[in-house]
Amino acid sequence: MSYNVIRAAQADAACVTPAILDQIKDHLDSDGWTLLRGFAMDIPAFSTITSRLCKAITFDPARENTDKNTQKVDAGLGPIGLHIENGNTPVCPDIVAFYSSKAAFEGSQTTICDGRRVVDAMSPVQRTRWSQRMMVTRTLPEALWKRYLANEHPAISEPEEVTQEHILQFKASIPDQDFTLNDDGSLEYRIKVLPIRASSLSGGQAFANAILGPSHNYEPPVYTLDDGDIVSADEIEELRDIAETCTVEINWQDGDVAVIDNTRVMHGRRAIKDQDRQLFIGMGRL
Repeated sequence: MSYNVIRAAQADAACVTPAILDQIKDHLDSDGWTLLRGFAMDIPAFSTITSRLCKAITFDPARENTDKNTQKVDAGLGPIGLHIENGNTPVCPDIVAFYSSKAAFEGSQTTICDGRRVVDAMSPVQRTRWSQRMMVTRTLPEALWKRYLANEHPAISEPEEVTQEHILQFKASIPDQDFTLNDDGSLEYRIKVLPIRASSLSGGQAFANAILGPSHNYEPPVYTLDDGDIVSADEIEELRDIAETCTVEINWQDGDVAVIDNTRVMHGRRAIKDQDRQLFIGMGRL
């Protein structure tokens, strides 16, 4: 399975022009993602792309920030299962972009899976099962949930500013989520999501979620379907086998940027063999 690459012409290699941004949006609409190759890219240029594509920037509280719009990707050395970024959070980004400032010599390929193709590959019974809502339950340490809330709540900007009132306001602003604050400051978090969902960018139904994904910086969640069934390890492996048939790999080159519809296309990573690589992420909402 091939994919679309936007290659820099000599005239526009130094910057991503409005015409290039239009091409990115066209590819997001048709394919759910695209790859920019040959541009003169650095962190400020990558940050500008993210800000031009996204109205509001969001972050993963467990990652290190590199500037006001981007973070460094660091998730161990093992393979990472397919997932949408921040797929178990209340504010899931619409767009995710990755910048490879230094590509690995071997391994570390990013995997890309169009959730529409996964739905097409499912049996009718599977499509019905994964079209029901699913409760995600996990406990978050105090430092992480406060950092996340400080970023997402419009009235505060620092974790130290978080109060009980801010928690209740955030809960009321987004449906289908609930919290239990524990004595040790940790928070049991519950939210209902749709495993098969419509793309925020192009419509259509896609299997786009974090069921197959990692919990590198977090406690593994428990997934419970609306019918009361807890999603089993066997079911997850069955889904993983289907998704693998719909997956392509990005063999990164220095300076590459991938832009992904995070509400349609899942991504992951093959195992890292060459640790001397640098990958950055920017993400946000339309």
